[in-house]
Amino acid sequence: MKNNYDRIAFGYDFLSRLIFGRAQQNAQTALLPYIRNGDRILIAGGGTGWILEEINKIHPSGLYIVYVEQSDKMLSRSKKRNCGLNKVIFIQKEVEYVHLENDFDVIITGFFFDNFNQSKVEFIFNHLSSRLKYGGRWFFTDFKLNPGKSHLWQRVMLKIMYFFFRVVCKIEASHLTDMLPLFRKADYSPVFTLSVYGNFIHSILYEKKEIYETPEQNLLR
Repeated sequence: MKNNYDRIAFGYDFLSRLIFGRAQQNAQTALLPYIRNGDRILIAGGGTGWILEEINKIHPSGLYIVYVEQSDKMLSRSKKRNCGLNKVIFIQKEVEYVHLENDFDVIITGFFFDNFNQSKVEFIFNHLSSRLKYGGRWFFTDFKLNPGKSHLWQRVMLKIMYFFFRVVCKIEASHLTDMLPLFRKADYSPVFTLSVYGNFIHSILYEKKEIYETPEQNLLR
């Protein structure tokens, strides 16, 4: 099965901290204060679920969370997390095949899109974006190489990571997809940005712009 992290679920967090320290976690938790009371949240590719406990520290109740993870072993670890009194729906499935009935206030994708080739990235992005309310917030965190400015060690590290995860987890991608054009095309505005680990890891809070009718459109109704 492609993009499946079962084989390294037991040691994924340790491996992350061994290589990046707490940079990956810090980049994602920096966005969590933008969660509001009563938010409906979709987490796509949540991994081991550590972020659920971080959310609980800020909002111990009142949230509705749909947590989608393809890996059975990752999901098992996630279900053991302390989610407080927040309602969490766990779904083991590829997110592009999940029928999402509700609109969400927040979408969280941490190191998620780097698993897929570009055509799959665009398909999943549009699928998720269609379920985010206008005015909703997208918490996006991933690796990034700045064209012409990235360091050699970043390019080498990224190639090693892709080789490892293609062999072990059978991920589809072999390189990063630039997500900025997709967010721009879908009319998202960056509200908050953070770069860590030598600008190799980026977190961006995007807001989905509201749609307002023009006077001409209103007259035609």
